Amino acid sequence: MKKLYLLSALLVSAAAPAFAQQAQPVAMPAAGVADPVLEQIAPLQSEWARIKYQVADKEAKLTAIHALEGQAAQVTASNPARAEPKIWEAIILSTDAGIVKGMSALPKVNKAKELLETAEKINPNVLDGSAHTSLGSLYYQVPGWPVGFGDDKKAEEHLKMALQINPDGIDPNFFYGDFLLQDGRLEEAKTYLSRALQAAPRPGRELADAGRRQEIQAALTKIDQEAAKKSKGQLN
Repeated sequence: MKKLYLLSALLVSAAAPAFAQQAQPVAMPAAGVADPVLEQIAPLQSEWARIKYQVADKEAKLTAIHALEGQAAQVTASNPARAEPKIWEAIILSTDAGIVKGMSALPKVNKAKELLETAEKINPNVLDGSAHTSLGSLYYQVPGWPVGFGDDKKAEEHLKMALQINPDGIDPNFFYGDFLLQDGRLEEAKTYLSRALQAAPRPGRELADAGRRQEIQAALTKIDQEAAKKSKGQLN
């Protein structure tokens, strides 16, 4: 059975109002004008990175992520026609599930999935295709039927769509590489993980980038170890 271990990056689902799913395109700020919705999301991103990568104690991490979930839900509720808050609420919910793990985490990932699907309908390209990245990572990390909705085929479809939108991004390359690693496709995994490691820095996301690069390095180390075991087995 697949592990219920959500890395994050990224992910989302909550019962959004029905009108949000059928919302008309929202007028975006003109070039050079600050986007108030993105300004509301920025502190969510910063606090998420701090919790995920700098808070070691499990109870402290859970307390902090629960508080952040409440803040994210408020941003989502205040901007029902925008996809970005839904994506970030999903990422935070998925991170919570990754801390808790096990069956008790399933309601969080189910909610995250719903949010991401709604965000994808509103705008699949927003935040460099993060809805696809996050959905893909959920599909391969959540257990499959009859426990959960995990599905490797859907995972790969979403992760490939994310890469079409953002081919050089750190997150889509990392999650596709991690998916391939878990699927035993080591050489392919190494290609995408190496690409993720070379991704350009994201302004304002320094802590998140540093934490993600540590995860990439750990995955590359695992690939080398698996390859060494395989080579040793062939020699014996």
